Amino acid sequence: MATLTEVKNGVRIEKDFLGEKEVPNYAYYGVQTMRAVENFPITGYKIHEGLIKAFAIVKKAAALANTDVGRLELNKGGVIAEAAQEILDGKWHDHFIVDPIQGGAGTSMNMNANEVIANRALELLGMEKGDYHYISPNSHVNMAQSTNDAFPTAIHIATLNALEGLLQTMGYMHDVFELKAEQFDHVIKMGRTHLQDAVPIRLGQEFKAYSRVLERDMKRIQQSRQHLYEVNMGATAVGTGLNADPEYIEAVVKHLAAISELPLVGAEDLVDATQNTDAYTEVSAALKVCMMNMSKIANDLRLMASGPRVGLAEIMLPARQPGSSIMPGKVNPVMPEVINQIAFQVIGNDHTICLASEAGQLELNVMEPVLVFNLLQSISIMNNGFRAFTDNCLKGIEANEDRLKEYVEKSVGIITAVNPHIGYEAAARVAKEA
Repeated sequence: MATLTEVKNGVRIEKDFLGEKEVPNYAYYGVQTMRAVENFPITGYKIHEGLIKAFAIVKKAAALANTDVGRLELNKGGVIAEAAQEILDGKWHDHFIVDPIQGGAGTSMNMNANEVIANRALELLGMEKGDYHYISPNSHVNMAQSTNDAFPTAIHIATLNALEGLLQTMGYMHDVFELKAEQFDHVIKMGRTHLQDAVPIRLGQEFKAYSRVLERDMKRIQQSRQHLYEVNMGATAVGTGLNADPEYIEAVVKHLAAISELPLVGAEDLVDATQNTDAYTEVSAALKVCMMNMSKIANDLRLMASGPRVGLAEIMLPARQPGSSIMPGKVNPVMPEVINQIAFQVIGNDHTICLASEAGQLELNVMEPVLVFNLLQSISIMNNGFRAFTDNCLKGIEANEDRLKEYVEKSVGIITAVNPHIGYEAAARVAKEA
């Protein structure tokens, strides 16, 4: 347990079993966070806001549950819960300073949360930061917990909340695709297979197909959440529940569900839930499939909008910005292009998540930090990208009806319609002569 030894010159000296470390006196984090910052200067990114809030939910639920079963004194449990609620309300996030990619299976993130909550709780009581004899990050904030149950539970909560936002945005984008399908329902164009003229199709039918595949993507993502509702809180180190009272385990899950407003339940097998991370890979796979489909749609839009004078020019995308630093007047399909790039990132993230999930050994998967970093990034960039694409591109797409009509009238593809009347061979001769 870290202890406070001295305060001077704007810093306090905290001590753990490895020795002493200076900590800025303004900081709510402590000695173990400082060590993690020194050890893991990896990405330069901060912990995802949703994960910080999820940690706060976990710590508040644990404090309330430990108070319920009489392990934690009422005044200590109450002030720990209050400090955690402040973080949940958006305060003190700048004190979560450890790198999201780290060794130790997430211990550094867990201890960053424990220290911030402990020091804020001490401050609320009018005591000095670092006075861990009264409220300890380990003994009190982390009571009846291990990183191995607190961190995965936080991941589940953060992922579920992020997916809810993504699904709302996807629903919004789906509705706009539906509107475009109606808007273009009267517009006849040439369908293409192998990028060659085929037979006529309505532009609205193409956009309707986009909305249909998006419906399936939404359903896949919704279904992938199923196992995230099962949390391993109370498993402690290896799933056996060591140092966790059975009444506490029951109470903490109830508090988690109440605070998070999610239908969380305790995992049926805590050893299984502590060892395995397939729930995350299932979500990531659904995200990957969605982005494969969205990238295909983006490719279609770029192709149909090509030109505008010597390309297909079948549709017109909203002009968002000048397209070239050397070619005056050029406008590029930047919004579909960013969807393509989000797809590449999400597909790459999925591969990382698969490798990290496979790398678990025996009772624990220590690779969860890189796993959750990539999973939450995928959800975030999809959410941001879909909203930007819908607002800045999809809503403003227009059909170039004159060009589409011209293509239909010039194409020999319409001859296919007379096959039943004159036969394939005769129709082929007509097409060749045309």
